[in-house]
Amino acid sequence: MARKLVRILIIVAIGAAFAVMAINLGKNSTAAKAGDPAPDFTLESVSGEQVSLSDYRGEFVILNFFASWCPPCREEAPELQAFEEEYGDQAKLLILSRAEPKINVVEFIEEFNSTSTYLLDYNDSMANPYGVIGQPETFFIDENGIIQFHYIGPMTKEFIVETVNKYKKEPLK
Repeated sequence: MARKLVRILIIVAIGAAFAVMAINLGKNSTAAKAGDPAPDFTLESVSGEQVSLSDYRGEFVILNFFASWCPPCREEAPELQAFEEEYGDQAKLLILSRAEPKINVVEFIEEFNSTSTYLLDYNDSMANPYGVIGQPETFFIDENGIIQFHYIGPMTKEFIVETVNKYKKEPLK
């Protein structure tokens, strides 16, 4: 009986320790979140240009983290393209590839006839500053460079439009 009680107490203590560590890990995170300035970066585009997030200061930016092999990213691709075709002149869609060879991204772009700006993060260096753990993950960044909303999962064109209109100074037309 005493051994059983000791085992239960040990299990409870271990569980409590994990809970405290998880809570503290969240408090000590340095990842940007809604209300924070979006971490700037400079990455190579698929066309070979150096592109910085700060190049788009004054514009509303949708920053989408993706991988070409990711099923939800593939599901989302036509929706992103539909948004780009209709509203690309009013909000900048930047699609950031996570640690993939350029050829994989080029093949993805060709498969989905995408006209968006794709950026190559060869070593996944932007995942940590943005707190990205999967894909697709999307950040809606206002004209002042402030993250307004972070969404995890595939989006529809309608959802993107609604979200942009919620945070953009002038709604999409």
